[in-house]
Amino acid sequence: MSSEKIVNGNPLGENRQTRPSVTPAKVSVVLGAQWGDEGKGKVVDMLATEVDVVCRCQGGNNAGHTVVANGTEFDFHLLPSGVVNEKCVSVIGNGVVIHLPSLFEELRKNEEKGLHKLQHRLIISDRAHLVFDFHQHVDGMQEAEKGGKSLGTTKKGIGPAYSSKATRNGIRVGDLLCDFNLFAEKFKSIVATHLRLFPSICVDVEAELQRYREYADMVRPYVKDTVCFLHTALRQGKTILVEGANAAMLDIDFGTYPYVTSSNCSIGGVLTGLGLPPQAIGDVIGVVKAYTTRVGDGPFPTEQLNEFGDLLQSRGFEVGVTTKRKRRCGWLDLGLLKYTSLVNGYTCICLTKLDILDTFKEIEVGIGYKIDGKVVDHFPGTISELEKIEVIYTTLPGWNSCTENIRDFKELPKNAQDYVRFIEKHLDVPVRWVGVGKGRESIINVD
Repeated sequence: MSSEKIVNGNPLGENRQTRPSVTPAKVSVVLGAQWGDEGKGKVVDMLATEVDVVCRCQGGNNAGHTVVANGTEFDFHLLPSGVVNEKCVSVIGNGVVIHLPSLFEELRKNEEKGLHKLQHRLIISDRAHLVFDFHQHVDGMQEAEKGGKSLGTTKKGIGPAYSSKATRNGIRVGDLLCDFNLFAEKFKSIVATHLRLFPSICVDVEAELQRYREYADMVRPYVKDTVCFLHTALRQGKTILVEGANAAMLDIDFGTYPYVTSSNCSIGGVLTGLGLPPQAIGDVIGVVKAYTTRVGDGPFPTEQLNEFGDLLQSRGFEVGVTTKRKRRCGWLDLGLLKYTSLVNGYTCICLTKLDILDTFKEIEVGIGYKIDGKVVDHFPGTISELEKIEVIYTTLPGWNSCTENIRDFKELPKNAQDYVRFIEKHLDVPVRWVGVGKGRESIINVD
């Protein structure tokens, strides 16, 4: 891939030689297929070496992706994981909600770790909504009010910010940059609304306005109309990769509601979060952990509250990047994956963390469900049904050998290969890659 060239402020470079634009390029999408933490960041980092543009389409800094590149570990929350590749442009789309203090802190930390020239290769949508500190305070208060029925949110203000967006009194990045006096009016209005609902929150309006006057100058160089930018890129034949945050089972519509996030983290959120049409989508890559984990509260049919769950947690170092909470762990759930595949239309799968199963003599896999003794052919849509669920398991033999240094699928132990093929057969979706370690080099192709 040639080096990026900036022409007339366009990071793609209008003078750059492009492929024929008669047939628009297709967009590849990477989505979490379970409850998150499947290793999407690593997959995006691997694929970003071959693309021109990488995008975040929804969520906020409640997401956490870890990427290990050249021995350095990067933690991303708002930045697309593909930002590690200095030859591609990174886009934060209109569907993302942005807490500017957190964004600039993330930029600072990653620049200190060696990421350079981010101002010239990061673009932020002028339509993205802002998360304010009072949104975060409200998030914590709402969780506290729920007591024992809390949802386990990250308290990053994501839900309250999306609520402001839905009630049409939210504030977008473009509002901050176009007319600061108008921004100040909108800010005072949204603060007044929240003070009526939550009188105990404290907001120093004048101090916040002064703070955001400074943020306006800081963010201005990054902001563009990303819808126009992406469609221009498509016409030019550029390759685009979209990185979903969170995962399918946390989707506001299709997840285990209400124990979900506040955005559409399935394929629909890619379209609305970036302004792309359905026909632009090509590959949809579902990232699947070789077992299942979940952070926070909510149903988890294959959870193992025993030595197996403890072993998965310790071997997989299952601790949330954003929350630092231990993840709940359990066996792979193929019934759940069939459901998210229906919603997202996976064209292939990347199966991660297969090496974590190296020491298990036997491996349980959930292949279906019963409710009240009757087999059900769908993933239940209500919490009351999920509480009654009985998982139907099958037992597969383990392989009891280390796979971490293997770089050829055919060299994996036979039982490990059989485990992968078993997943393919039940989902009727090919497994294209298997991950057996932390770095991008540990993702191996499946023949």
